[in-house]
Amino acid sequence: MQVPFWSEFTHLILQILNGLYSMVGSYGLAIVLLTIAMRIVLAPVQWKQTKSMYEMQRIQPKLKALQAKYKNDKEKQQAEMMKFYQENKVNPLGGCLPLLLQMPIFIALFRVLRYDLPLEIAKLPAIQQTAAKSFWIIMPDLTLAPKVVFSASGLVAALPYVIFAVGFAVSTYLPTALMPNAEKQTKTMGLYMSLMMLYIGWISPGGVLLYWVTSSILQIAQQQIQLFFIARTEGA
Repeated sequence: MQVPFWSEFTHLILQILNGLYSMVGSYGLAIVLLTIAMRIVLAPVQWKQTKSMYEMQRIQPKLKALQAKYKNDKEKQQAEMMKFYQENKVNPLGGCLPLLLQMPIFIALFRVLRYDLPLEIAKLPAIQQTAAKSFWIIMPDLTLAPKVVFSASGLVAALPYVIFAVGFAVSTYLPTALMPNAEKQTKTMGLYMSLMMLYIGWISPGGVLLYWVTSSILQIAQQQIQLFFIARTEGA
């Protein structure tokens, strides 16, 4: 079944990449520029996410005390916890929003790189095709997944793709791990998530991995800068 507007959205991503490619002559650099643009657009949401995660860690001792107090009355416990969140102006799901907002782009980029972009590159003169589909000498073909490169050419040729796939997995874990006083359970969930992402990275086109790893590096940098200012504000 066709999802409404999905074809239009994937076509929009393709058109944006084509427009950026016309300026820089490389779809790899075009993906990096797209990533930077998305991080700028998501910056306000990122700020709210970091603030929410910081506040969640700050109130953890009081939250645990509340859970212990009503441990024999789950209904009362849930009601008191929701009241506690409201009083402290904390959204326990706030940290999920940036990830959810990025998923449509991730999925659309996956489709574009696997199906649409190879057709676009094939239209180019042969002399331009190699540079168009590569990310410098790091990944010769951004439309191929690590699994495909490994099967066709072996580990040496696939190594850059594998490194990006590992980076893709690690980058889903680091934002949580770098939060001050992060709960052990939270870190464990992040670890399981990163293992699932490792498999997804293994079958994803190199351009998708480039997008996500670049986005995650920028996100971590944003997060650390924001945590510095939040901590300074809270301590003032």
